[in-house]
Amino acid sequence: MERGVVKVDKWGYEVNTSSDACISAINSFYDQVLSYGRRRSVILEAPAHDHNCVLANILAAHFLCSSDPSKAPSHLQAAKSRLEQATPYEKAVFDAVNCLISKDRDDDVAFELHSELLKSFPKDLLSLKRAQVLCFYMARPDLSLDLVQQALPSNQQEEYVYGMLAFPLLELGRMADAEKAARKGYEINKQDCWTHHNLCHVLQYECRFKEAVEFMESCSSSWDSCVSFMLTHNWWHVALCYMEGHSPVERLLEIYDHHIWKELEKVDAFGPEVYLNALGLFLRVHVRGQMDAFGDRLKILAKRLTDRANWYIEWHLDVLVLWALANTGEISEAEELLKGLKSRISKMNKKKQQSMQSAIMLAEALYEYGRGNDKHAMELLGPNFDADNCKTIGASGEQLDVFNEVWYCMLLNNGQATKAIEVIEKRIKARDGIPFLWRLLEKGYKQTGRQEVAIASEKAKVLETAYFH
Repeated sequence: MERGVVKVDKWGYEVNTSSDACISAINSFYDQVLSYGRRRSVILEAPAHDHNCVLANILAAHFLCSSDPSKAPSHLQAAKSRLEQATPYEKAVFDAVNCLISKDRDDDVAFELHSELLKSFPKDLLSLKRAQVLCFYMARPDLSLDLVQQALPSNQQEEYVYGMLAFPLLELGRMADAEKAARKGYEINKQDCWTHHNLCHVLQYECRFKEAVEFMESCSSSWDSCVSFMLTHNWWHVALCYMEGHSPVERLLEIYDHHIWKELEKVDAFGPEVYLNALGLFLRVHVRGQMDAFGDRLKILAKRLTDRANWYIEWHLDVLVLWALANTGEISEAEELLKGLKSRISKMNKKKQQSMQSAIMLAEALYEYGRGNDKHAMELLGPNFDADNCKTIGASGEQLDVFNEVWYCMLLNNGQATKAIEVIEKRIKARDGIPFLWRLLEKGYKQTGRQEVAIASEKAKVLETAYFH
């Protein structure tokens, strides 16, 4: 496998290094990223074994950009200085990652460079994953699907690839295809937490709540080796299935205490990833009027969120933090965060500013909603709000859905029942098995004196005992 100083990595692509230990660390990093493992820092061993290796240095730089930014430039510089000695594969990875981590990056250019890289090196599933994450933040599941379909013929029996196929399919509403892909991925690797996640998405969307929780709970022991985000996110999905299936609130409390908050006890836990899933659950509980069952847990969490080290990591997290801070009386902190978000938008290039308009509007509305100013929050969202248009905050359809629920409730509580009925009926056409939506519809019918109130009430009643009772 060695030709001079050239070795091959896990994908079979050439890397200029004489160090087996360097290649081994790179291969381990591939596995850690694709399995959402907790040991992604293994990539830092690669340049330690060969400080001249371009691939080792550029992958280390990318890893450090989010984990320890001050250390990234030295690895980027090391990769740049040896670029002439790099193999064509290393050069392609360098160009794509260098663009991705540049200060004022152009997402479209970063996408194109990844697309070109994958045309020449289709077995590189790490670059495919990186590109799919980029597409997620661009709110372009169509591009994500194109990329994985382009790579699929070269990776027919590879683990992880079908989970990567399933996610853009489900984001595009192609649930039957997404389920088929996820089940194929599960056949190849029963430990693949991303495949578990994507199959759960489908089952949840189709209101197969009992099937979803039974499947997820049977897989859950394999999540202990996952990063904080993936472990708590999969449990967040389980909690949502119980919630949407009208399970007793005690089950949600149990999941929160034992599988979400408990993650913070681990020495290598990453707080913001846990907070994202905790807040995503709390906002739904709040909308359903069940926060009393959670005691002072939101207040305890909000105290941690006053630590500004948790801000500006993820837009989705910032939006939820704004609500939590405002809701628990931490108004000056919430105002400071909102001011900071606006400042960040003002420094973006025009193209990026445009794509983030819906994000800042949502952030302002959630701040007002948290303070109890529902009417003003509703006006900020406008008469044609659809949370699906806010995907650039870096959230899936399922994660965004709670913002639609917030909007429905604001409409119903502010004399806009006719509009509420229109949008809730449309939502029920897509997902008719959720008792909470039928209860909201019942409320709207009652407010407008509509005869269908009895039908909505009966439907909700039947569904409330259909899944877990």
